[in-house]
Amino acid sequence: MADNHSNRQLIAEVISIGEEMTSGARLDTNSQWLSQRLGDLGVSVAFHTTVGDTLQDNIDVFRTACSRADVVVITGGLGPTRDDLTREALAELSGQPLELRADALQQIEELFARRKREMPERNRVQAMFPVGSQQIANLHGTAPGIDMLVPRSNRDARTSLANASGGQQRELRNRDCRIFALPGVPVEMKPMFDETVAPGIVSMTAGGNCIRHLVMKFFGTGESDMEQRLGEMISRDRDPRVGITVSGATISLRITATGSTEDVCQDKLRRTKEEILRLIPDLYFGDGEDLEQYHVVDNELRKRAQLLAVVEIGAGAPLGDWFASLGTSSSYRGGVSLTSLDVLTRVFGGTNETESLMLVKEKFGVDWLLMVDRYPTLERSSDRPMGAVDVRLWVVKPHGETRSFTFSLGGHPDILHSRIAKSAIAWLRKQLNEAATE
Repeated sequence: MADNHSNRQLIAEVISIGEEMTSGARLDTNSQWLSQRLGDLGVSVAFHTTVGDTLQDNIDVFRTACSRADVVVITGGLGPTRDDLTREALAELSGQPLELRADALQQIEELFARRKREMPERNRVQAMFPVGSQQIANLHGTAPGIDMLVPRSNRDARTSLANASGGQQRELRNRDCRIFALPGVPVEMKPMFDETVAPGIVSMTAGGNCIRHLVMKFFGTGESDMEQRLGEMISRDRDPRVGITVSGATISLRITATGSTEDVCQDKLRRTKEEILRLIPDLYFGDGEDLEQYHVVDNELRKRAQLLAVVEIGAGAPLGDWFASLGTSSSYRGGVSLTSLDVLTRVFGGTNETESLMLVKEKFGVDWLLMVDRYPTLERSSDRPMGAVDVRLWVVKPHGETRSFTFSLGGHPDILHSRIAKSAIAWLRKQLNEAATE
């Protein structure tokens, strides 16, 4: 589906559908994620709209969005129930009836068959599309998406034309709006956007037909400091774009390259990564959307055929959870969560911390032991950041050498424990690197 636009920046609107959002029962995280992705593509998101499950309200919201945006991304309303009204609203908006697509119905039936379930008759509605629209494949659920153009003649453009100059009004009248409707379930919506919607948006610009991403991960500083160190690298008009997000104190830099060929995109990614590493070599720990520091530690230990155990003192134990999630084939052999160091010595013996840790290491039969002392009790009733707490880390190396490190850290209760644990892994990574050069 082609829709030629000039080299100017595309304007987008993101619409979330569902009374669970308008009532406040659920937080709309889809709009945040989509806005970040659209920004990576160089698209300016000018509007966020949330609407409930009423047909006329949906039609009115879609019409307004088409009058003021080049791209409209909708999430929700594609399920099989009677309050899922996105298809009907798009049909009314475009003036085209809904038609049953045999290939879409077959894919839905096959998904139910793979799950050894009988398809309810109501799910047939998910194979209905406005005439002239295109299907967006959904490999993870029963709700395919919809890709359609709304011609200018079908739009009430009064909203966007009111304050435009004569030349801008002529350009607005000559443009079509492209709508992408996606399911609201994030595990379905996100791959559909990356695999189908993003390339479709790239084809609307002068950027070419190829789009590739690279996510670089960093830990050890805040977002504002990272932005300062990156400087013009995160400029919105840079090619390729570099977007910055923070989750649980881990910073992700998402590089988005567009070009005419795969080689062009990969070359842009390579050169941008090299430039970023020249600016910030010390905090980088790897590439990948889902990569975390514990993956890096596990990979390094497995290369060395070495094993790890952890001891966590206090009111939390995130390290044990993270490493255990890697499975039995990982380098992790287990850990203990204790309320105090006194309990450590009573359970494992030893006259001091060092002797106790050596005994823990021996019991688990590992090469490396990491201890965090301690995770503070969290003030869950407060939304205010907690004051700085002193945390002491211990590492016992393969040949019995013991090292400790103390630091102070504060933060919001929701992320303080994970920040402490990630700081511990960062310090362990440093010890691993030093050991590799000894």
